[in-house]
Amino acid sequence: MELIKQVKEHTGVRNEKFYKTTLFRSDTMLLGLNCLEPGQVQKRHEHANQDKFYYVVEGNGRFWLGGERIDAVVGQVVWAPAGVLHGVANESSNRLTLLVTIAPAP
Repeated sequence: MELIKQVKEHTGVRNEKFYKTTLFRSDTMLLGLNCLEPGQVQKRHEHANQDKFYYVVEGNGRFWLGGERIDAVVGQVVWAPAGVLHGVANESSNRLTLLVTIAPAP
């Protein structure tokens, strides 16, 4: 198994829906990368038994956590506890790249 990955080598674009890929996966955690182009949205959803965080690698995003709206920029981490409705939108004119972890893995 490859133990080191370069984030920039795994970014991508999908026109019909935001791009996402899995970097690492085990029985206890999934580490992925989400790339949202301007105007793209990850619809609000929840993970009943899984905690999740988003680390903003590039750009800025508008996050929904429960009933709150939060703006986050490069270097910030957004925490979505298990059972909390969450999602993100790229309302900027640049790509939004997020390192995403879900634990335990889906």
